[in-house]
This record gives sequence, C-alpha cells and structure tokens, in this order.
Amino acid sequence: MSISLKNIVIFVTDLATAKSFYVDLLGLPVAGQSEMLIEFFPGTATTLGVSLALHEDSRRLVGRHTGITLKVENIVGVCETLKNGGAHFAEPLESSPWGKMAVVQDFDGNMIALVDR
Repeated sequence: MSISLKNIVIFVTDLATAKSFYVDLLGLPVAGQSEMLIEFFPGTATTLGVSLALHEDSRRLVGRHTGITLKVENIVGVCETLKNGGAHFAEPLESSPWGKMAVVQDFDGNMIALVDR
C-alpha cells in the first residue's frame, strides 16, 4: 500500500481576496485554480490549497494559526512586500540563533509562519 500527501488546505471566505494575498503579495506560484480552490506549487507532489469555506465545519477553521511554515528566500524583502500590501504580522520578523522568522496573517486572519532556513 502506498500513501502520500496530496495537499494541505487553508480555508478562506473570499477566493479573489485570498489570491491577492497568496499570489500578488506572497508570490506563491499557482498550480491550478477553480471556482472553489487555488492550488500552489506546480510540479510538486504536495500542493498548498486555498479553498472557500462553504460548510459550517470549514468556516470554523478560518482565521486561525494554520501550523504551516513556508521557507522563504529573501525573507526581509518578502516581509516588506507583505507589510506594504496591508498584511498584518502576528509576530514581526525577528532573528534568532537558527534564522529569521515571522508569522503573517492573510486577509482572513489565517496565520502562516515564514522562515529563511
């Protein structure tokens, strides 16, 4: 038996607004899009999805810490672009012995950690 991870989904209330955050500000590469979902990271075995929260159970998952961490090149520049685009940081960019990290919120309040290592 073979099991692999297909995708991880973040639930949002508005797909166009989510696209402006994830594509325009964060710069994630789009793998595909439908009326309900945008998938990122084309050519990889596992994608990150941003999906409309249509059901009551998924609506409860909007606006929370996702537990997702993205490794980001030029984290200082990415954080500056996010800040200039109106994104809120739950934890501002900080340096630590193991690298730089920030926690940014999308426009629905979903939190994603950004690291440089």
